[in-house]
Amino acid sequence: MSSNPVAETVASLLPRAKEELAELVAFRSVADFAQFPESESEAAAHWIAEALRAEGFADIALLDTPDGTRSVYGRLPGPEGAKTVLLYAHYDVQPPLDEAGWTTPPFELTERDGRWYGRGTADCKGGFLMHLLALRALRANGGVPVHVKVIVEGSEEQGTGGLERYAEQHPELLAADTIVIGDAGNFRVGLPTATTSLRGMTMVRVQVDTLAGNLHSGQFGGAAPDALAALIRVLDSLRAEDGSTTVDGLGATGTWDGLEYTEEQFREDAKVLDGVGLIGSGSVADRVWARPAVTVIGIDCPPVVGATPSVQSRARALISLRVPPGVDAAEATKLLQAHLEAHIPWGARVTTEQTGQGQPFSADTSSPAYRAMADAMAVAYPGETMQYAGHGGSIPLCNTLAGLYPQAEILLIGLSEPEARIHAVDESVSPEELERLSVAEALFLRNYAAG
Repeated sequence: MSSNPVAETVASLLPRAKEELAELVAFRSVADFAQFPESESEAAAHWIAEALRAEGFADIALLDTPDGTRSVYGRLPGPEGAKTVLLYAHYDVQPPLDEAGWTTPPFELTERDGRWYGRGTADCKGGFLMHLLALRALRANGGVPVHVKVIVEGSEEQGTGGLERYAEQHPELLAADTIVIGDAGNFRVGLPTATTSLRGMTMVRVQVDTLAGNLHSGQFGGAAPDALAALIRVLDSLRAEDGSTTVDGLGATGTWDGLEYTEEQFREDAKVLDGVGLIGSGSVADRVWARPAVTVIGIDCPPVVGATPSVQSRARALISLRVPPGVDAAEATKLLQAHLEAHIPWGARVTTEQTGQGQPFSADTSSPAYRAMADAMAVAYPGETMQYAGHGGSIPLCNTLAGLYPQAEILLIGLSEPEARIHAVDESVSPEELERLSVAEALFLRNYAAG
């Protein structure tokens, strides 16, 4: 990185940031309190509040959101008449999945092969450290030229909407001229990227009942309707032969006009096994950024170990449906539920329940904030031009903020590039990306204030 005072300051602060990220990663802050202690999330929230207090933030509050979790808020006053920028991250994380499958413990920051490993390093505890580094670098080099608000969510990964509803109930709290969402990522390491669209999502739990109780498969199998088999049939109806998502009434022909995503690059990013084909049709960018995608993320049925020769009377599944920009997530939910009810075989009883929802998002890239960020990225990443990419994931708060503050400019950057393996085993962050993006954010705030 070319030498400049802000970059030099960030570089000098990186060892401290690593220590702080290690402390933050150590909290098992999964916002599913049936699996992980609520006290772990509480401790993470208090840690963040103290970090903001140490940076001179005022009005620090732990917000009790309607889903039973807490978001952390703080405000850093800037010069009189300055613009206001809201910086977002979240401290809750995905469960570690198979802890035994991690090379090193998921809640212990470990450096290996030039990367820092641990759950939340990239998604999104590292995003909070990115914000801190940017603000610290500005404070050390003339001060922060804007009013800053920080909001760090406590349940983003659960999709339960606590912060969205809280923001709707307190619309003045997060009002800003520009919002920087630190929960996205570069298309690849070293290529500065602004995420300009997000798919929305809906989560639906489906339950199938066929019998009053399980039956002996020898005595009754062949005539007794098997709930698990019925569930498998209806789940299979959600995909065409090529693997494309097929929900009755839901369009699946969107196209992406922007950064190209080659099949070779996708196979490498996704670690697709040799000989296994990709699913769907159209370009990869069409499939992952501009079209719906259904995923069965969990099934309740007997495990193989200990299974008995029985016809199952009940089976359940949890379905995630990613919804492209231009499609209302609530309408997509209704279509998914109607599809499941229409395609259930043998007259089996089926019930569906929505468990989470977030709307898709599309940004206005012609805004002054995007120009200020592009200029900042060009300095932080010498020789590179900021690219625009989509993101197949969801950040439900984006649309809430866009609705509450229609004049606000919203930018999405972050640390979740493909090598980070967010939501998977061995999640990691590139310290070089943390350094560069912290510099970029600091320079962006300076550029934006002067614009």
